[in-house]
Amino acid sequence: MPFLSCTPKIVVVTGASAGVGRAAALHFAQRGANVALIARDAEALETVAEGIRLLGAHALPIALDMSDANAVHAAAERVERELGPIDVWVNNAMVTVFAPVTEIEPAEFARVTDVTYHGYVWGTMAALRHMRRRNRGTIVQVGSALAYRAIPLQSAYCGAKFAIRGFTDALRCELLHEKSRVHVTMVQMPALNTPQFDWALCRLPGEPRPVAPVYEPEVAARAIFWAATHKRRELDVGFSSVKAIFANRLAPAWLDRYLAHHAWRGQQRKTPADPGRAADLWEPVPDKHRLRGSFGDEARAGSASLWLDTHRRTTFAAATLALAALFAWRRHRGDV
Repeated sequence: MPFLSCTPKIVVVTGASAGVGRAAALHFAQRGANVALIARDAEALETVAEGIRLLGAHALPIALDMSDANAVHAAAERVERELGPIDVWVNNAMVTVFAPVTEIEPAEFARVTDVTYHGYVWGTMAALRHMRRRNRGTIVQVGSALAYRAIPLQSAYCGAKFAIRGFTDALRCELLHEKSRVHVTMVQMPALNTPQFDWALCRLPGEPRPVAPVYEPEVAARAIFWAATHKRRELDVGFSSVKAIFANRLAPAWLDRYLAHHAWRGQQRKTPADPGRAADLWEPVPDKHRLRGSFGDEARAGSASLWLDTHRRTTFAAATLALAALFAWRRHRGDV
């Protein structure tokens, strides 16, 4: 797999105050990149920025709402002025609602779409404005297995992830048409142990939770960095993502019925939901911006399938040697 940039110098990460965005920002900084951090909560961003500076990198926190296209474009201009030419732009900001479709208000559905889908569009446009004229750069869309296989109780979020995939595919064709060297990639994530389940708007009987198996956000960060530095169209993270995407292609109707029976229990904790808890749909929730969520006792710190997928040559060589050894052993026994 060819490299695009082994050491990107200037990286922008949206949704950088917590979870995957925070993990990705720190991961890029550990590898020598200066990072611009975008999210709504200025105090949380400054905490992440301090962590990046301790790693010896420059950090530029910019508090804004990704649904504001003008603010996103202004942020990109500021990054170019204060840090330098943007090498990598990571779209990651999101909000969601855990509820059946019939219990979501139109304004709430629109809000999820404006941040989780339109925020990616505005971020991509802002990055392209600078990358196209230099004819280089990488845009990473942080996606989800839910971009291929939607599940109940997250209709607004799933719809946004499907839309991001459609938008990204269309853009990729346009860049190929103009023979641009700007690369666009999408990383399809599994369930992750992030704080979103502690602050998302919820109208379920139980507190929301990720569908098992659950991975730590550092797994996502490693995948994002790899996708940003290699020329791969898409990267599926975790065997659960690979399995869900493949199963949906093979038997979507069966998955409909399976999820109709199992997805309710699989997305709720035993703890009853608090209808009065603070939610981040319209405003950030103070003091809850953390790297990880509440599921550390079950979250996996690594992914064998991700390692195999990002080391295809090694995997192929090992498989070839194993088959050759098996063939030689069977020949020695006289089986062939």
